Amino acid sequence: MSDDPQLEIPPSFIALFVKPGQSKPSASFAHVAQRYDTCEDLANLLTDHAQSQQFKQGGHTDEVLSQCMAGLLSAGSGVDAAEARWVVCRLAELLNWPIPELT
Repeated sequence: MSDDPQLEIPPSFIALFVKPGQSKPSASFAHVAQRYDTCEDLANLLTDHAQSQQFKQGGHTDEVLSQCMAGLLSAGSGVDAAEARWVVCRLAELLNWPIPELT
């Protein structure tokens, strides 16, 4: 991870670390930046897999994203539930797919 203070972390990711009723993240910039790097890398790594699954499933992007979400929610994925939702939304964004409704 770069120690570059110019690193731009999207507000949508920073929001994962802001507790209700607060306005600042509950974690250090270094921690948030490290988690962002991990999640952004995951989203980028999943693009080829997601496109392949879309082709196999006949264009059903919502099913592909749901499967990615299930995988990210499994034990050992390295991300928590909020990060998993962010990764799947970022994946959809990278692929120009509709942003899924995730619970």
